[in-house]
Amino acid sequence: MSNEGVLRGLYPFLHGTAQNPEKLNAALLHSVAGKARDSRETNERFFGDQSEVLVAAAGTLANVYRRNGKLFSMGNGGSSCDASHVAVEFVHPITAGRPALAATNLVADLAMISAVGNDLGFDHVFVRQLVAHARKGDALIGISTSGNSQNLIAAFVKAKELGVATIGLTGGDGGKMKSSGAVDHCLVVPSTSIHRIQECHVAAYHILWDLVHTLLADERGSAANREAMQ
Repeated sequence: MSNEGVLRGLYPFLHGTAQNPEKLNAALLHSVAGKARDSRETNERFFGDQSEVLVAAAGTLANVYRRNGKLFSMGNGGSSCDASHVAVEFVHPITAGRPALAATNLVADLAMISAVGNDLGFDHVFVRQLVAHARKGDALIGISTSGNSQNLIAAFVKAKELGVATIGLTGGDGGKMKSSGAVDHCLVVPSTSIHRIQECHVAAYHILWDLVHTLLADERGSAANREAMQ
């Protein structure tokens, strides 16, 4: 079925006709298959291009935790939900035998965000929290489908001033996040579709979490051995 035929099936009112149930169902099935294929292909391109960056980011974050540092996460809109998800993954691991790792979601405190946004402007909502809570040796992960969220860019710049390691998840051409020079590890999804970008982001931070725990496994074993010997 041609793209025009798919559009006519999904939006017949635009062409002055009523929906045909059978044609509509066929068009919907075609749409599902196309979106699923695009999702798979985008995922394969992303991890094919960015796997080394992801491994490097995991190494940086593992070193942060080795030095008793902590992770901060941030994002806007749908990406704020991903920022929350990242923090939960590290603080409350669902896989047995993996310890909780310190992580703070900078989107969680609505009173703080509205206060800073009202008094200083929305560009400062993450910067102010980093100044108060982040220390040299910590890490910051920021998520933006466009890479152009100014409050994230400002926070990344401040993080570098503070000696905080930075990890970015974005899409398209990477936007200002990639070109800013303030992001140590920038993972860019090669797509302009917000949905495809977000799907890759979820997979990426799940894998990042798993890699960090894998890299820290020897330390956990050494700690257990020391406890058994005491």
